[in-house]
Amino acid sequence: MRILCAVDGSEHSRWGVQALETLAGREPKHVALLHIVDQPALKAAKNKNPVAAKRAIAAMEKAGTIVLRDAARSARLALGQAATGPRTKFQTILTHGPAAHTIAKTARRLKTDLILIGSRGLSDIQGFLLGSVSRQVVSAAACSVLVVKQPMPNLHRVALAVDDSKPSRRAAGFLRSYVLPESATVTILTSAESPVTDFAKRYLSESQLAELTKPVMERATTLVNGLRDEFIKDGYSVATQVRMGHVIETIIKHVEANRDELLVVGSRDLTKNERLYLGSVSDSLLRHAPCSVLIVRGTRA
Repeated sequence: MRILCAVDGSEHSRWGVQALETLAGREPKHVALLHIVDQPALKAAKNKNPVAAKRAIAAMEKAGTIVLRDAARSARLALGQAATGPRTKFQTILTHGPAAHTIAKTARRLKTDLILIGSRGLSDIQGFLLGSVSRQVVSAAACSVLVVKQPMPNLHRVALAVDDSKPSRRAAGFLRSYVLPESATVTILTSAESPVTDFAKRYLSESQLAELTKPVMERATTLVNGLRDEFIKDGYSVATQVRMGHVIETIIKHVEANRDELLVVGSRDLTKNERLYLGSVSDSLLRHAPCSVLIVRGTRA
């Protein structure tokens, strides 16, 4: 697997590098560490005082070199390759540009399978008004993205949220092949949409309601059981959960109650208009989940 890890020297950025420890057992083929000097932010200053702006950029580049050096050392430690011969090829990249766009562009150029990025966890209001680099990266990236919201050197409890779609199946395959350690327990959960509105339920008896919802629950159960068998075949510890209710609310409640360390979800590509007006389940989960979130996208998943 080819991984791109964005670093800026902050605490949440270091969480992203440390998350490589979770992937150490898979021995990634290539790890690129990327530091971005956000030069466009200095354009206004450059117009007023070009000499001072030039000095500021030079200072930021020097700081970025130090950040990359420290990140490379931490990455080798996380992968257990500090005292052994490097089995993973490391690359450090110092570049300029808007953060999210540059991360996504670099990932495409390097043919990255997974972007690792730490998140400082904006409040929902701040995240809605300002956005965040992590959410912008998820929106722009063509590959899978792991947004690290807290230290996660080891994974013990993982939630895989699925529906009956190709992105969900890709997410399950990606999790098994590239991320999930043997010691972890994964819960495969799905939230089935009720075929009856809350208003209509008032006029139905319990038996009538059960008759309508039974086929929906059976299809959802068949889905998670099929995925469960694939994980069991590969030797993983698996639990399943099928609920009927609002998708986002059901998943978040489960993650909170189970204290999962990672939530995994597949994502289909949305047009710009769809992202603007409709949003997506993956984006909502990224905003509200209390744990780190892996959004799986791309044909290689």
